[in-house]
Amino acid sequence: MDASAVGAVPQDSVAGTPHPSRLIDVQAPGVGAAVRVPLGESGLTVFPLMLGGAEFGWTIDREHAFEVLDRYRALGGNALHTADGFASGRSEYIIGQWLAARGCRDEMAVTVRIGSHPDNPGLGSVNLVRAVEASLTRLGVDHLDVMYLDGTDSRANLEDVLATSEWLVETGKVRSIGAYAFSPERLVEARILVSAGYPRIHVLDVAYNALRRGDYEGDVRLIVGAQGLAVTPSHALEHGFLSGVHRSRSRLQGTRGMQLLSNLNRRGTKLLRVLDAIGAELGVADAAVALAWLRAQRGIVAPIVNAYAPAHVDELVQSVGVSLGRGHLADIARAVA
Repeated sequence: MDASAVGAVPQDSVAGTPHPSRLIDVQAPGVGAAVRVPLGESGLTVFPLMLGGAEFGWTIDREHAFEVLDRYRALGGNALHTADGFASGRSEYIIGQWLAARGCRDEMAVTVRIGSHPDNPGLGSVNLVRAVEASLTRLGVDHLDVMYLDGTDSRANLEDVLATSEWLVETGKVRSIGAYAFSPERLVEARILVSAGYPRIHVLDVAYNALRRGDYEGDVRLIVGAQGLAVTPSHALEHGFLSGVHRSRSRLQGTRGMQLLSNLNRRGTKLLRVLDAIGAELGVADAAVALAWLRAQRGIVAPIVNAYAPAHVDELVQSVGVSLGRGHLADIARAVA
């Protein structure tokens, strides 16, 4: 055989066209690109796991953030979440630079919690407009797909907040309105104002996970069902505790260590053991089991998760393909009872 033929791509002997048995030289998109769910009545369809940017510019730099974002996109992810106050706006800068570098703004849903940046704090009308303009500048985009109103500012008049939000939607700066940490009373008030012509809130961000259940279960969950809100819970892994990585008090340090310490008790340890057992049975990481539990709860559309490395993204995205059985859900319920 001619040495030059070794390793050559087979050719059709008649027409000279590539042989049917040749290797495919084009990598198709991951199957995750076809996995989309409606984000309530916002008009958006998203991957059922939103990538949060809380660590960007704080615990990981631009280069490593790009790696995380690239991996999430490669696995089919299309929903990014950040806040104007994360790392004093550096998170938005990094996400904006990535969107520009990859030329993928049109395929990504960009959602931002507004109201926590020190330059424009709260939801007063002037600060709200200035905060949105500043976020658009840092992100390098012309609109936010979802603007989450930061409910930690409980002093702002809700009528004024919604009127300003309506102007932001009408001018094209915001596509849909969401809320973060709104009390049940405020959610009901917002819905009442809809009947007076004010814009509707479509998406709710509330702290929720298998350990932290009080903020959502109860009145908020009833309102979510009645109003048809899409819930995108933050703190989905309780500051990383539900990943199962942090189990020793002696190794916890700094701010993150203090956040984790309160869960290193009998209840938290019992839950991790259950996650371990379910993860071993299904062949996935503890974090994937914890997120699958969230997605099994009524009203939950897409948990918000933060990642430190591409390998973490792989573990988190595993949850999209996990369906927990009744026995699994019962085991988790007993562990945290």
